[in-house]
Amino acid sequence: MTTATPDAEIITPVDQAGVAAAIRASHDARQPIFSVGGRTSFDDVSVAPRASRLLDLTEMSQVVDYTPRDMTIVVEAGVCMADLAATLAAERQQLPIDEPCVAKATIGGVAATNWTGPRRLGCGTMRDYVIGIHAVDGRGVAFKGGGRVVKNVAGYDFCKLLTGSLGTLGVITRLALRVKPLPECFATVVADCPELAVAETILERLVRLDATPATVDLLVGSTWHETAGGSPDARPHPSALLAVRAEGTEAEVQWMAERVQYEFWQGGAAGAQRLSDSDADRLWSQQVEFADRGATSTHDQAALVIKVAVPPSAVTATIADLRLHDSTCTIQAHAASGIIVARLANFAGEDISRVLVGKLRPMAVHHGGSLVVLASQLEGLTPLIVWGGRTDATVLMERIKHQFDPHGILNPGRFVY
Repeated sequence: MTTATPDAEIITPVDQAGVAAAIRASHDARQPIFSVGGRTSFDDVSVAPRASRLLDLTEMSQVVDYTPRDMTIVVEAGVCMADLAATLAAERQQLPIDEPCVAKATIGGVAATNWTGPRRLGCGTMRDYVIGIHAVDGRGVAFKGGGRVVKNVAGYDFCKLLTGSLGTLGVITRLALRVKPLPECFATVVADCPELAVAETILERLVRLDATPATVDLLVGSTWHETAGGSPDARPHPSALLAVRAEGTEAEVQWMAERVQYEFWQGGAAGAQRLSDSDADRLWSQQVEFADRGATSTHDQAALVIKVAVPPSAVTATIADLRLHDSTCTIQAHAASGIIVARLANFAGEDISRVLVGKLRPMAVHHGGSLVVLASQLEGLTPLIVWGGRTDATVLMERIKHQFDPHGILNPGRFVY
């Protein structure tokens, strides 16, 4: 993880006016400024080394307004995700965004990265929950979009534009969010797939279910099997472990668990079972924390962590191709959403050009998708390598960037620009 240099100027505003003043000063001086929260994604693959000014938003950590009956909450950007979860849980509500490192991560950072974990299938993405936003652009001018009312869609959609922009269009200072009830109960059903072809067959069956599970994860690597309660000495590790999580009322969860087990059996999987609550909790924790870009002790050591987005129909073929390049890699695929996170251990500096740029990214494009680097212990990763080459979409995004940040001072190097 990249940390602030010893001579970095750290600015800690307590309100939006302070944010605006700091950015205005950087704009006038043509000096880059980096906005940070819990720094859980402030890593060396996407942060330029010239971060002489850091705008630390963690002091802006107030719950501005919370009306449980309206199922909306307004919070400042520096609110910790764990604190937000506790506030909502007291009213039997939740923001179902499965962010790693919730004790450090802030809601502003989660929105800026548009991070969404395993439950994106059943619960949606961060963009689905942001209904109002306050921010400051690269000239130090405050602006806002959306509002407290869920149906408020008038005007330009700043909410969707800023969510996922990595702080390069504006610094988010406040968010209005819609929330959901906590589920009554949950269940996790797993099964071994001795071949990826078996997993493909079952995935095709699962998409035809009458109801949508919270998650459908295809997990590759021995640590997944062990976490899910399997015996590593009983048999060779399967090619993949399918894990389906159901959430809802007791009746809904019971129906889904039984139906998923039936589909596993019909599709040719082995050892389909509903996990005990303790095993399910342990597996869920690993699923949520798997993509933690700073993780070194709780996951397989990885020289490179990548995220591949492909059509759901190409997930198993993409996994097969990834394993050709590193047979020991550990993979988590949100299979019904087409999102694959792979931790590659057998990867060296000389592989950046030959394998990452020359093979893996073209492979993702061949399957109709894209590839970005989430984290790396390697040197020499430029933004072009991290995000990929220029496209028509990139050119359009650069035009938008110029409108919000004409001098390019906001988080330079953090995105495709």
